[in-house]
Amino acid sequence: MSADAASHGRAHLALIGGAVVLGALTAAGTVRAQACCAGAAAITPGRLILHERALAGVEVRGSVLTGSHAADGTFRAPPSGTSEWDFEQDLFASLALTDRAQASVLAPFLESARRSPTTGSEFGGGLGDVNASVRYDFVWSHEYRYLPGLALLAGVTLPSGRPPESAKKPLGSDATGLGAVQANLGVAAERSFGAWFADIALLGAKRFDRTARGVRSGLATQFTGIAAGGYAWTQTSAALAVTYAAEGDASLDGARVPSSAKRELRLTGSVTTSLSDTVRLRGGAFFDAPLDGVAQNEPDALGLSATFVKSFL
Repeated sequence: MSADAASHGRAHLALIGGAVVLGALTAAGTVRAQACCAGAAAITPGRLILHERALAGVEVRGSVLTGSHAADGTFRAPPSGTSEWDFEQDLFASLALTDRAQASVLAPFLESARRSPTTGSEFGGGLGDVNASVRYDFVWSHEYRYLPGLALLAGVTLPSGRPPESAKKPLGSDATGLGAVQANLGVAAERSFGAWFADIALLGAKRFDRTARGVRSGLATQFTGIAAGGYAWTQTSAALAVTYAAEGDASLDGARVPSSAKRELRLTGSVTTSLSDTVRLRGGAFFDAPLDGVAQNEPDALGLSATFVKSFL
């Protein structure tokens, strides 16, 4: 998976912070309260549940490259004799600043095993781009009878990883970052229907220009939409999410680079269970749809994830 694709995936994780806390059609009852508590971490693990003051955790991922989408949107399988396996360990923590605001930080570590017929196999990795974010809930779930939960999301991703031009290995397996500062802003809306829950988030990421080897380059603003839904039992929840990200053409020294725009479609399924009031586990699977026209200039991957979260009341 490219450093760019991995970077915006981590930004989604930290910025949304598990954006599945539920709105309500009526006053909260027992089933709705269970949905709220179980559903809050069903998509991503960094979101504080209402009674938590802080949390810390780790998420591990592994994925295999299944192909890529070309500039015209055509899906292509990996060339014969090539392969790529990517691994990631995300350390994250969240802290309640007020009753309505929380801050989060996420530090990713990435490794990649790649092979080509000409260069053979290589393995590289290191620290990725660190993300810090805040969330402010203007309207809580169940606060009003008919309004969904509404929140503002904001964050910044720092270029702490190794950018592609600084990679020392032939296939770039030791590249772990985008190389640019990213400012993120978004909104989220949440609602529950008994034990069922749904979430929609809209995000924008401004990547600032940077200079590498005497050339000034810039990526267009990236826009991401996420739609998620699921079902919550007493201590367990299951969720499905669809993520679609798109950006315009990049630029070099102020000139647009034709056919460099990117689009990506990712499907994610997960199950979260609480072992106690302060410990929960999550397992998930994700894949990028290998269909013509659904993505552009992006690698496609299939992977699994596992997450451990410890909270503090």
